[in-house]
Amino acid sequence: QVQLVESGGGLVQAGGSLRLSCAVSGSMFSINVIGWYRQAPGKQRELVAQINSLARTNYVDSVKGRFTISRDNTKNTAYLEMNSLKPEDTAVYYCNVRGKQHYYELENDYWGQGTQVTVSS
Repeated sequence: QVQLVESGGGLVQAGGSLRLSCAVSGSMFSINVIGWYRQAPGKQRELVAQINSLARTNYVDSVKGRFTISRDNTKNTAYLEMNSLKPEDTAVYYCNVRGKQHYYELENDYWGQGTQVTVSS
């Protein structure tokens, strides 16, 4: 059974930094794309950043230059480095992994439980 565990969320002041981690536990044959999503109150969940198996990344415009997504394939862990945080970054952040548990399967999406990030002004 595959499980994603996010950590690193918390309360920070505007301008501060946080580093989120997404650890993939259980057996995973391959991981293709890892993404970080967030959902603020009253808003739909949005893609914040994603990184593919070749380390190609993309970001939503609002976080470009401030957030950095990375992955450590040896640890099956992804990170989201968040700098210069703003109150509008306040949301629940979710990790999403697209990959295979077995070589013979199609890729599936796996979601973490979410971690709260609150930025005060």
